[in-house]
Amino acid sequence: PQRPAASPAAAPATVPAPPPDPQAQAERAVLETLRQRRQELEAREQQIALRETVLAATERRLSQRVEELTALRQRLEALETGRGEREEAAWRGIVRTYETMRPRDAAAIFDEMEMPVLVQILDRMGERRAAPVIGAMRPERARLLTAELARRERGGRELLEAHGFRVVRETP
Repeated sequence: PQRPAASPAAAPATVPAPPPDPQAQAERAVLETLRQRRQELEAREQQIALRETVLAATERRLSQRVEELTALRQRLEALETGRGEREEAAWRGIVRTYETMRPRDAAAIFDEMEMPVLVQILDRMGERRAAPVIGAMRPERARLLTAELARRERGGRELLEAHGFRVVRETP
């Protein structure tokens, strides 16, 4: 049996592919590298944009917190000022009471008064009113008061002199 001859159209095409063009390959490689680089840059840009968004939100929160703390500080300062003024007014009222008393009567009370309270009162009394009261106090109590006034941080010598005491300065 004979086989019919195969027609050239029916034969599978086994034509070898033309060799790749080196210039086209190089262009494709450059284009692929550029595409990858663009993707990397876009991803990096997205990361930077996200960081900027987070940073802006953080800055807003910090700014808001600073404003809150500033308002709180101002409120506390106002409260402290008011408290200080009320306290000073109360001390002034007490001082006026003792300044209007006879020195001997005030001295009798001062002899028994706690030292921190006594120092607060004398610190606010006028020197012309304080000197006779201290002079009428028991000598030992007046000596303790004088020593306490001298120890005070706020210029013991100046305070004593302001209250009519003669302060002898020591020479080194």
